[in-house]
Amino acid sequence: MPGTNFIRSMRGLLLMPVLLCACITPEVLLPKSAEVPAGVDFSGTWQMRPQSRRSQPGVNEAIDRTDGVDNQTIMREMINRQKNAQDGSRRSSGSKAGLVGVFLETGDSLKIDQTLHGIFISFDRAVVEEFRFGENRPISIGQADAIRVSGWEGNSYVIETLGEKGMKLTDRYSLAADKQSMTRHITLRSKDKQEVTIVQEFDRHGD
Repeated sequence: MPGTNFIRSMRGLLLMPVLLCACITPEVLLPKSAEVPAGVDFSGTWQMRPQSRRSQPGVNEAIDRTDGVDNQTIMREMINRQKNAQDGSRRSSGSKAGLVGVFLETGDSLKIDQTLHGIFISFDRAVVEEFRFGENRPISIGQADAIRVSGWEGNSYVIETLGEKGMKLTDRYSLAADKQSMTRHITLRSKDKQEVTIVQEFDRHGD
């Protein structure tokens, strides 16, 4: 009967959004290895090359494009965080920056200490970040919540941070064959899946 067919069609249309929602699952970060590759040690002081420092405006633009937050707000947050670190405090709990503005640290000079279980990175002697080999845990700073995994992929150390709204920050550190230079790839991904990668190069300094 025509009426019956119409009702069946309407039921099908009503079920479609439910089925589509059921197919959308939250992204899950894959764990990284906790086993340190033989002969790989990032310990030391690293100085950013001049050409990488000149690319800073591009870094700010990439943050602005992927973080969904006004760039001037982000820069103010970074300045405040450096001041807080010098004063002995970690970060402002009232941060209004997005995922990248809150969790991304950069610096012209990096001091890295690698232990048996993790890596400590000091950015311009202002902020120190700790990453444990094979970690997979929730993290929060102020009102910003995220999931972080970090560990080894081949000879590279990789840190992935995924925000609640789907924004993602991937930080990859790699040593050159002579172990006298290091490359840092920072990949920013917006909640709309747009990606931007920034490359920073460092030379070993004073070791």
